[in-house]
Amino acid sequence: MDSTATASLASLWDEVSGTQPDPDLWVVIATLVAALAVVIPHGLWRVSRNAITIAHEGGHGLVALLTGRTLTGIRLHSDTSGLTVSRGKPYGIGMILTAASGYTAPPLLGLGGAALLGSGRITLLLWLATALLLAMLVMIRNAYGALTMIVTGGLFVLVSWLAGPQVQAAFAYVVVWFLLIGGVRPAFELQVKRARGGAGDSDADQLSRLTHVPAGLWFFLFHAVSLCSLIGGGRWLLEV
Repeated sequence: MDSTATASLASLWDEVSGTQPDPDLWVVIATLVAALAVVIPHGLWRVSRNAITIAHEGGHGLVALLTGRTLTGIRLHSDTSGLTVSRGKPYGIGMILTAASGYTAPPLLGLGGAALLGSGRITLLLWLATALLLAMLVMIRNAYGALTMIVTGGLFVLVSWLAGPQVQAAFAYVVVWFLLIGGVRPAFELQVKRARGGAGDSDADQLSRLTHVPAGLWFFLFHAVSLCSLIGGGRWLLEV
């Protein structure tokens, strides 16, 4: 019985960690166009930005845990804002990295996803994304956030378990393109909002208080990470 279970687990791991054929170039281009179509138009962006918020707040939460802070909860709001609360020293490298991880998380996740897709590991990407979403769901502390996570996680589960290889590949490429492209826009939006007198307690402002480095330099970091991730990740995705 034990040997059968071990063999089954080994077979499952081989299936998850193994490589799958690259999709045709037209599929990669079509998924790029699809991602652009939900990021550029303002109306669709107001809805699709919820997924970027999930990555943003997930980045805060993951780095908080990795730096030894205690993650107490995450909230996602219908206006696409979010809040991640952790306990620990209100200063120091842990707090700085936690604050800096929000706007950098979506493009860096996209870059990591592009690396996996570039090596043909479509199934592994889908399973890792599903695991991260389920882990994040445990820390959600409001109804809208829970609903958003259940819908998003459920979609990943359905595609991972029920869809065929071609659908899985197209879905994975759309998700990664979306993270890469959608990860660029929020920092620019925040900068415009601050210029108009809003968002006075943004991540950049918190980082400025923590480090005594002007908020403008933190915006430069956010833009550099997102644009470099888009360029590097895009090259990996297009090399099929």
